[in-house]
Amino acid sequence: MRKNAVIQALLAAGLIASTPLASAAGNLVFCSEGSPAGFDPGLYTTGTDFDAAAETVFNRLSQFERGGTAVIPGLAEKWDISEDGLSYTFHLRPNVKFHTTEYFTPSRSFNADDVLFTFQRMLDKDHPFRKAYPSEFPYFTDMGMDANIAKIEKLDDMTVKFSLNQVDAAFIQNLAMSFASIQSAEYAGNLLKAGKAADINQKPIGTGPFVFSRYQKDAVIRFKGNKEYWQPDEVKLDNLIFAINTDASVRMQKLKAGECQVTLFPRPADLESLQEDPNLNMPEQAGFNVGYIAYNVQHKPFDQLEVRQALDMAVNKQGIIDAVYQSAGQLAVNGMPPTQWSYNDSIKDPAYDPEKAKALLKAAGIKEGTEITLWAMPVQRPYNPNAKLMAEMLQNDWAKVGIKAKIVTYEWGEYLKRAKAGEHDAMLIGWSGDNGDPDNWLGTLYGCDAVDGNNFSKWCDADYDKLVKAAKRVTDTAERTELYKQAQVILKREVPITPIAHSTVYQPMSKKVVDFKISPFALNSFYGVGVK
Repeated sequence: MRKNAVIQALLAAGLIASTPLASAAGNLVFCSEGSPAGFDPGLYTTGTDFDAAAETVFNRLSQFERGGTAVIPGLAEKWDISEDGLSYTFHLRPNVKFHTTEYFTPSRSFNADDVLFTFQRMLDKDHPFRKAYPSEFPYFTDMGMDANIAKIEKLDDMTVKFSLNQVDAAFIQNLAMSFASIQSAEYAGNLLKAGKAADINQKPIGTGPFVFSRYQKDAVIRFKGNKEYWQPDEVKLDNLIFAINTDASVRMQKLKAGECQVTLFPRPADLESLQEDPNLNMPEQAGFNVGYIAYNVQHKPFDQLEVRQALDMAVNKQGIIDAVYQSAGQLAVNGMPPTQWSYNDSIKDPAYDPEKAKALLKAAGIKEGTEITLWAMPVQRPYNPNAKLMAEMLQNDWAKVGIKAKIVTYEWGEYLKRAKAGEHDAMLIGWSGDNGDPDNWLGTLYGCDAVDGNNFSKWCDADYDKLVKAAKRVTDTAERTELYKQAQVILKREVPITPIAHSTVYQPMSKKVVDFKISPFALNSFYGVGVK
């Protein structure tokens, strides 16, 4: 067996962490923070899942420029929008090849059939593939795309037309998001015939810059550079390896030792030593994110506004900023960051006032010692570097006003699944923007369509929802801004959430890494990235 083959086999098996392969030019190891729930981007909503599939294996019709929010052509070379804003015609890019792997060899290039399969599966609950592999598509439905896309037509092999029921001002941005990654209809057909439809989520096939090789849960994901990529200059790596470790201190140790070249989510306590390391770069930028508490309004006593108001004003936000974020965050007032256009800066936070909170709870008939559950995520996220510590501080804050909070946690995928089912009373969660549009916050997180998805408060306010939906149906930015500002007033008044912080994003990496760009959407993309 050749030496390189031996090394690759050992790495794949997780038996060695640092080898010549890990540091060789053309190979990059990314110390990632968690295992993906799967590799079918349409099924998920978190950056952990998107990094491992959408940003590596797949492409979309439109895409965001690397490191920015501008939309540029992807698998569609261009698109035409009708005057009434209700139809979008996409002209597809020719000669784009799907990946060839040990489990699939394509017989044709990407075409309109692949676009139809990708979106029909999300639209049609009776779609044959969906019946064979029962799936839900939370992002697609949370944004109301299932209700708004009237039909998708194949005009010819390289032209597809989407017809909408109502204007959606963010439609092109939405199609650039990870969930809209284009699948191979031919591969799906093969899986369906073989009775292995679920393999679409474990053995992905796409057109992206990296080809999936193998995955060992909680240990490693291996990808190979796609030598047939339609943008060949963007594939500078021969091998991309995700080394998975949930412990931030371990990830930083591996980075310092040269066992990986890029990592994420450093602990605030580690920032100084990382910045002082002569072998590392530490780019940073203001986070396009928000960390918050979601109150499940379908559970008592959170169905009472006075209770939500009381717990909101009992939170010592500044204390949390100081202890959890350690100067790497700013206090949050609204349900989206101030860098998002249409942010309402006239809204102010109520003062921290435990005594008033106690009086509100008493007036609402809440007995001292009332018990609730407070869920804390088990992983670091861009918007929350230490959920366990934050939960403990909230537990202490709420105990001062007579509420006993029991801290609950689950494995990350299970945490999200159970929360979407509404099992929690209150929970720590957050969001990093996905497309630069206000609807990605105000609709996706707090709208009525998202109650069974990313709206973890299960809050549905008719007046609020009317404003948010109206804002999607107009294209004038000033008009949209005014509607979103009004919606934020209602969101603040009704308190389905307590915004805590917007964190600064740091991305530690080796100085050998060339041209890595921090994504405003908290994704990690390695196309265009090289290693000296």
